[in-house]
Amino acid sequence: MRFTKAAAVIAASGLTLGLVACGDSGSEEAQGGDGGEGGNGGGSNYVTVYGTEPQNPLVPGNTNENGGGRIVDMIYAGLKYYDSEGVSHNDLAESIELEGEKTYRVTLREDAMWSDGTQVTADHFVDAWNYTMKEALLAASFYAPILGFEEGKEAMEGLQVVDERTFTIELEQPEADFPEQLGYSAFFPLHPSAYDDIAAYGENPVSNGPYTLTEWNHNQDATIVPNEEYNGERKVNNDGITFVFYAQQDAAYADLLAGNLDVLDAIPDSAFATFEDELGERAVNQPAAIFQSFTIPENLEHFSGEEGKLRRQAISRAIDRQQITDTIFEGTRTPATDFTSPVIPGHSDSLEGAEVLEYDPEEAKRLWEEADAISPFTGEFTISYNADGGHQAWVDAVANQIRNTLEIDAVGNPYPDFKSLRDEVTGRTIAGAFRTGWQGDFPLLSNFLTPLYATDASSNDGDYSNPDFDALLNDAASAASAEEATPLYNQAQEILLQDLPAIPLWYSNVTGGSSEQVDNVTFSWKSQPVYYEITKN
Repeated sequence: MRFTKAAAVIAASGLTLGLVACGDSGSEEAQGGDGGEGGNGGGSNYVTVYGTEPQNPLVPGNTNENGGGRIVDMIYAGLKYYDSEGVSHNDLAESIELEGEKTYRVTLREDAMWSDGTQVTADHFVDAWNYTMKEALLAASFYAPILGFEEGKEAMEGLQVVDERTFTIELEQPEADFPEQLGYSAFFPLHPSAYDDIAAYGENPVSNGPYTLTEWNHNQDATIVPNEEYNGERKVNNDGITFVFYAQQDAAYADLLAGNLDVLDAIPDSAFATFEDELGERAVNQPAAIFQSFTIPENLEHFSGEEGKLRRQAISRAIDRQQITDTIFEGTRTPATDFTSPVIPGHSDSLEGAEVLEYDPEEAKRLWEEADAISPFTGEFTISYNADGGHQAWVDAVANQIRNTLEIDAVGNPYPDFKSLRDEVTGRTIAGAFRTGWQGDFPLLSNFLTPLYATDASSNDGDYSNPDFDALLNDAASAASAEEATPLYNQAQEILLQDLPAIPLWYSNVTGGSSEQVDNVTFSWKSQPVYYEITKN
């Protein structure tokens, strides 16, 4: 598998994407692709849920962050989908069959339809993937396993349309877990009308998933309603979902308690000690595939080469993760032992070099002094974060620990919202370190490693590059099974533990709850509510 991108393409970053993330701007409404009212009519019985403003238009191949991603996953359908446990099921695919060692033959269901009543065809998948590659959209690197992938190119040789319902995917090399990735949004199709004006289409997409978008009031809310043309297994049990975009999680929690919000999956830290008592059986606190960190860019002064490796290790050793997870997060976080998540098969808590994630102030000072002998550190060490995400308490605590241990000027640097932060991260204009995290797209170790740390990968925010790490990713991807790939991915992680392109902090539980006005609220393996199962009383 190849991870390099065309030089002309700037990286897309892991949480931004060219399309929708946590904070797009604008005020006008976006009407759904079919303009319809949706399944059971009305709007008075919509389920209201927590959300964040998408950063960019709702184009699957250009969405890789949470705010836009949760909407994209509901208004689009791909070849597969993941259930609440992370198990993949065919969605629009009738079958995905291996032919030979590295070619998959995909047959679409005959009743796969767009919300405008037209049929979803093989061309719609192939054209969308090629377009994403050609335009170097944020999710393009997910196609790296496919024969002929190269950003900026017109088309991949490995994609061939056989007929209206059939296409083939030939890979560069055999990859046993490739079909498991096909439920991720990068592999969704696009309606043919998208290419006339991709930005306008993203504001007004045609749906092929369980819902269709009917309204998007920027920086306020977005509403999706059942798509009557969708015939897949994700049956909708409500009249619609309204995502309410909150500037502060405390406001969302107050609305939940007051009955003005139906479902919240982001309890603010101010309520960690009380929310389970206040919500009772409606509270949720369970493990999820979420990894939290902060990233120090490779081009940051004093943080490259041997000096940078020493400073990164010193900073990691200066952080008392257990104290922060106990005192600030009230047991809703677990200190990290790797770069993935304990809910992902193959996770290890005993990797070689994992001691760098343990608090040791004396070792931290020694490492920092060794780095100073190479080049003395001057100035301020900042950790940027979005103020609308409930991050101030832990950022301030981490900065205080670094400052007190290393005796440097370390401070948090708040941005007003997610979009503001991510725009600078994506544009590579941010100064200093910045908070990062990863919520699983599919339940594989590779998903927590390849998109974030492979050379020029879509979410490689810090521009990390290590050929030995890349080689292990390639070897793992070509393993005969996920079981055989696991030790290779974990060897790759041991390289990350030396280089620390990001500083692992903790794994997040999904902490949330629901109002008395809804039932059948469950949270998936990656922490999000299973929206289509929710019923309104």
